[in-house]
Amino acid sequence: MKLVLASNNAGKLAELQALFAPLDVTLVRQSELGVGEAEEPFRTFVENALAKARHASAHTGLPAIADDAGLCVEAFGGLPGVDTAFYATKFGYEKGDANNVRALLEQLAGQSDRRAALVSTLVALRGADDPEPLIAVGRVAGLIAKEPVGDNGFGFDPVMFLPQFGKTFAQLSADVKNANSHRGQAARAMLALMRERWS
Repeated sequence: MKLVLASNNAGKLAELQALFAPLDVTLVRQSELGVGEAEEPFRTFVENALAKARHASAHTGLPAIADDAGLCVEAFGGLPGVDTAFYATKFGYEKGDANNVRALLEQLAGQSDRRAALVSTLVALRGADDPEPLIAVGRVAGLIAKEPVGDNGFGFDPVMFLPQFGKTFAQLSADVKNANSHRGQAARAMLALMRERWS
């Protein structure tokens, strides 16, 4: 089955392609099909993921899957949440992973509560007007490290410290990360839903 991925993020594509391999699903980034980014005006992951999936499916005629993910920091009342990708721009930096990490560490300087969670919400649709979207959520709690450690992954992986491993996500191998990450959890739940509902 071919699914259009409502994202142009190469890191997400690589992770999700590996996670969906058991279903013999081929993910194609929407940009490869000439589809631009969808508006994401909502304040929850599920609403934004649904909007992105409907946009991608409407423009391609294909079933679509979208991931809306972000970092929820306890000391910030759950923010940046849905604004994670643009976090750095709120502090005068250009958009980008390294600047997001830099801004986060600056904002947490002197903060004793470093608890945070990475959240991934996946939404899959058979078509743009599918009245019964499949929704799967994954969440991993950890602590924000004082400085980036590790070279694997993307986003906040270098500062998301997982006490159960004694490492950041960026220090884990791709296999271990996918087995334990928020996106890995969501993808496994989505695979089960697809097998149950779409097979």
